[in-house]
Amino acid sequence: MRKACFALAGIFALCVFTLCAWAGDVAGTWKGSLETPNGTVDNTFVFKVDGSKLTGTMDNTHVGHSDISEGKVDGENLSFVVVASINGNEMRINFKGKMSGEEIKLTIELPAMDQTFDLTLKKATS
Repeated sequence: MRKACFALAGIFALCVFTLCAWAGDVAGTWKGSLETPNGTVDNTFVFKVDGSKLTGTMDNTHVGHSDISEGKVDGENLSFVVVASINGNEMRINFKGKMSGEEIKLTIELPAMDQTFDLTLKKATS
């Protein structure tokens, strides 16, 4: 019984370590372009991960530099918010996505405009 408990504890620790190591893969610089009715929007995200908390920045050709807030990483899923200034007005932009290897597929929601867009990010190489 004691050996079984140690084995189970070891498997649990390995699972936790693997999940933490995977979440760390989200950290770093990611880039992607989005076609919109107003033209191509180039995006660069710099993600920082601390446990399940996601922070960082977004640089975008239309809205400039913005901080990421309300960010979460849960396994391969991530979500965050950017509040951007567009023509002097603050606009909330919601992001939800899933990471797979060196790619993140995001759905971008603009609640004020009732619009959604899809964006694929690729991990930037040094």
